[in-house]
Amino acid sequence: SAGPAPRSPPPRGASATPAASGSDMGRGLTLLLLPLALLAAPAQAEGGAAAEEVKVEVLQLPEVCSPKSKKGDLLNAHYDGFLASDGSKFYCSRTQNEGHPKWFVLGVGQVIKGLDIAMMNMCPGEKRKVIIPPSLAYGQQGYAQGKIPPNATLIFEIELYAVNKGPRSVEAFHQIDKDGDKKLSQLEISQYLKEEFARDGKKRHPSVHDEILADIFKKNDHDGDGFISAKEYNVYQHDEL
Repeated sequence: SAGPAPRSPPPRGASATPAASGSDMGRGLTLLLLPLALLAAPAQAEGGAAAEEVKVEVLQLPEVCSPKSKKGDLLNAHYDGFLASDGSKFYCSRTQNEGHPKWFVLGVGQVIKGLDIAMMNMCPGEKRKVIIPPSLAYGQQGYAQGKIPPNATLIFEIELYAVNKGPRSVEAFHQIDKDGDKKLSQLEISQYLKEEFARDGKKRHPSVHDEILADIFKKNDHDGDGFISAKEYNVYQHDEL
């Protein structure tokens, strides 16, 4: 699960600290081969989106603005959500998941369309205030569980902590593909999982490894040949393999 404003509010991301180290990323990507869970979202409003735009105000920009976020990147951020109509707060990430920032993949529908747009080309340390029209948020239906009424314009204040290569990046594929044959075997993925589990240091029952490995192949080996090809792996298509 992951970050800002919800496809159904708000996804709870993997625990992390604002300073995302390499080991943090290892923990965050332990299950990088599994499709990240997408919570069911209300149907987006049809029409009007072309005429309505996300308004972005940069509140803070670090002197060094690199790397800039792009589709498929794994972001780590805190955010507050408000209703534009009366300024009431409907969500605060700092009160969820023990206050940890949220991890989510940008541009693939894990958050509402307006946030996927609003957080493009954003750099670590940057803060933004964004205004999202209903057609790029919860549309005519609203989202009652999240206390978002129909046709609601939303305001988010976002602080971005980290921009990292997302799941299924070229780098991760080559790291797993030990023999360089452009496909991932069960042995290669098994070894990768063992390394990731060792890195994060959490105690797990041995059966967890086998269950995850089986699930990875069930969900990703579409042609059933016992391997995950480069094409099957790179569902986000943000890099060429």
